[in-house]
Amino acid sequence: MRIDVLSLFPDMFTPLKQSILGKAIDKGALDFHVTDFRDYTDNKHNNVDDYPFGGGAGMLLMAQPIFDAMSAVEKEVGNKGHVVLLDPAGRKFDHHVAEELAQKEHVTFIAGHYEGYDERIRELVDDEISLGDYVLTGGELGAMVIIDATARFLPDVLGNNVSAEEDSFQDNLLEFPQYTRPADFRGRKVPDVLMSGNHAKIAEWRLKESLRRTWQRRPDLLENRDLTKQERDLLDDVKQE
Repeated sequence: MRIDVLSLFPDMFTPLKQSILGKAIDKGALDFHVTDFRDYTDNKHNNVDDYPFGGGAGMLLMAQPIFDAMSAVEKEVGNKGHVVLLDPAGRKFDHHVAEELAQKEHVTFIAGHYEGYDERIRELVDDEISLGDYVLTGGELGAMVIIDATARFLPDVLGNNVSAEEDSFQDNLLEFPQYTRPADFRGRKVPDVLMSGNHAKIAEWRLKESLRRTWQRRPDLLENRDLTKQERDLLDDVKQE
């Protein structure tokens, strides 16, 4: 998968080249590029923003630098990819959107700054995404969150490909509690079932605890899930305990 980002602050993306994503980039599982669209301004002052017509507070990103930066990406790659605009008005990002983006061969993010965008920039855009009902100082942090969450679904990015499938929010359930050694830490013991070696019982316990945690912390997620008979029975048990 190739990911491009158009941004005024390329150095902000340095953390993505560390840890798991850094290893994915090094071994070619993820092809990651950041373009500073200030490099594509056509005015002598290298301005990328200007006052809005009609007045108002703040500055707007101009269309020209972003259009030309996008053309440069398209010329290099052969296509501009699935273009995502980071915008508070976009659809809300979640686990399922990350899975959806991970199916794309090429995604290009436009990370804006200042008060907003010249509306004509939206002509380039295939998708508008928001992290939530709040406003950040720029789209860079939002882009990094989305890239990190999306990349986890790519083959060979995680050490164990099953990890992404079993994480929280998969199938609208929060992840079950997990433990590692020692089995007894200062009197706090690992549940016996996890030490039993009975894989069927372990699977049932994990499902039940996922349901418990979801019901206690995010009951709204259960509203969007068609529960199986086993899940309904286990959830009934949880509620009676």
